[in-house]
Amino acid sequence: MTEAQIWIVIAGLTGISVLARNFFMLSERPWPMPHWAREALKVAPLAALVAVVAPEVFMTQGQLIGTWQDPRWPAALVGTLAYFWRRSILATIVCGMAAMLVLKLGFGW
Repeated sequence: MTEAQIWIVIAGLTGISVLARNFFMLSERPWPMPHWAREALKVAPLAALVAVVAPEVFMTQGQLIGTWQDPRWPAALVGTLAYFWRRSILATIVCGMAAMLVLKLGFGW
């Protein structure tokens, strides 16, 4: 690409980004959010968290874990159970990491 083409692409992407971010502010009146969109936004943080955490728990270098002696999935299970037991994020982290530590150092997984 030439330098002129690079600048054209940068300007175009900047324009698209500004338009996309300000699209809802262009109207004079407020846009009501549909009920289905409001309901979908309630589970969006959970869906994003699962999308980030699940591959780290169940995959290694793009492949599913092939052995049951991997400390990540039992530690995630312990952390999940701790959350439902105490309803505390701190308890979830402490219990999950304690389980991981015991499995790694105690059992050599």
